Amino acid sequence: MLKKMLAIVMALFAAAAFAAVDVNKASQADLETIKGIGPGVSGKILDERKKGAFKDWADFIERVKGVGEGNAAKFSTEGLTVNGAAFKGSAPVAAKADKTAPADATADKKAKAAAKAASKS
Repeated sequence: MLKKMLAIVMALFAAAAFAAVDVNKASQADLETIKGIGPGVSGKILDERKKGAFKDWADFIERVKGVGEGNAAKFSTEGLTVNGAAFKGSAPVAAKADKTAPADATADKKAKAAAKAASKS
């Protein structure tokens, strides 16, 4: 019985640790539970929030100096949300496109070279 109670308590603590922190509702202490957000960033967030709630991630990134798409993605992974939404940035998609372009060009060159060699023989 004691083991079951301990397991339940542990599960509750684990669930609380992974609870989302909404940037528009969180206190400074709540914001600082997000890995990468310290007193400086949390202070900037609270100062900007005094001017009005953040509409979305783009608004958050634009208004909070020092936070770009990379940090936004990290904060979101750690549990930060804006109006309950996780960050869905464009940076990873662009990086994939850049990495695949040279590979495709190399494959095209190899195919052309193979076709040219086949036609000579």
